[in-house]
Amino acid sequence: MQELFTSLYFCDVEDYENFKLAETIPGPSTEVLQKVADELNVVIIASLFEKRAQGLYHNTTAVIDADGSYLGKYRKMHIPDDPAYFEKFYFTPGDLGYKVWKTKYATFGVLICWDQWYPEAARITSLMGAEILFYPTAIGWATLQDAETNTEQYNAWQTIQRSHAVANGVHVVSVNRAGFEQNGAMKFWGGSFVSNPFGTVLYQASHDHEETKVIEIDLSQTDRYRTHWPFMRDRRIDSYQPITKRFIDE
Repeated sequence: MQELFTSLYFCDVEDYENFKLAETIPGPSTEVLQKVADELNVVIIASLFEKRAQGLYHNTTAVIDADGSYLGKYRKMHIPDDPAYFEKFYFTPGDLGYKVWKTKYATFGVLICWDQWYPEAARITSLMGAEILFYPTAIGWATLQDAETNTEQYNAWQTIQRSHAVANGVHVVSVNRAGFEQNGAMKFWGGSFVSNPFGTVLYQASHDHEETKVIEIDLSQTDRYRTHWPFMRDRRIDSYQPITKRFIDE
């Protein structure tokens, strides 16, 4: 499911009333979705507004296996604060670390929206054994924005995620909202897509409509691409200590 799918994207305003949308995980939504997963024999990735405790909230994704069992959750690590995306008002950064789940169909990791711009998150999740990276997303264009800017932003968004696929030799699936919200001021740009481990787009949804599409992917491609393009083999982990610093001053 797309990010925070149970409601409109409420982070466009800082409104204390919106905290009433939050729920426990496991909780009401996961109970319903567990029945659906079991009935349809599908794995469900559900992006929800989590109430962890009084005054403590997270942007969280629950994972439910094809037999209806609840496998666990991932809490969004990178929290944005931009015009119309006031997520720091609502969400505490995740503290569960990066996660992977072994499901009936594949081992995968989940990262959420703003996480998708960070290669470190994709790399760590891939190193933990993810065969697919899923990105539930809510991102769009201000309707007053010009077409050239819109195109540039979408291309950057897709390119960075296709780059994660290439660098890590995994499939990437990004699922975004579509349609107008915020009284027409925001058009969520849709464009959900599936990339193979070398960045080839296997499917891209439209920018304008809700769509449901089944895409078959071949998980054996991971080994083939990693063997022919051995980025994982040639990593110089002995040289990467500076990545843990906020900034490197000369």
